[in-house]
Amino acid sequence: MLGKWLTNQTVNIIDSVKDWKEAIQLCATPLLKNNAISQNYINAIFQLHESIGPYYVLAPGIAMPHARPEQGVNQLGLSMLLVKQGVKFNSEDNDPVYLVTLLAANDSTSHIEMLTQLATLFGESNDMLTIFKAQHRDEILAVINQY
Repeated sequence: MLGKWLTNQTVNIIDSVKDWKEAIQLCATPLLKNNAISQNYINAIFQLHESIGPYYVLAPGIAMPHARPEQGVNQLGLSMLLVKQGVKFNSEDNDPVYLVTLLAANDSTSHIEMLTQLATLFGESNDMLTIFKAQHRDEILAVINQY
């Protein structure tokens, strides 16, 4: 199921970023290109982060930025960015973040199965370690395609 959304076009690896905003912007780029989201969606995530903090940092090393469907989602989408050197999101218990998975849901229900699969993946420590240590996109996709 995740392999339908996380593909060569939507999964990327980068050595480093200057800050959390750049990480989110780079993660969002494939979804901007395929028109799943507009820049308004990214701006909404930035504004939410500024007002309530890094609400989307789920666990050590893992962030899943998202905003409301009406804030710039055109269609269901998912993208993933591995930041090899990690990036601080100002989440005391979970920094640095290595894996940014951007979720774009166009309604309140269509993404539930996707979230269930992501939760299963994020809970599998061996698979997450493989992703965190990946040097090439194919290594990440090999794990993703099991879910």
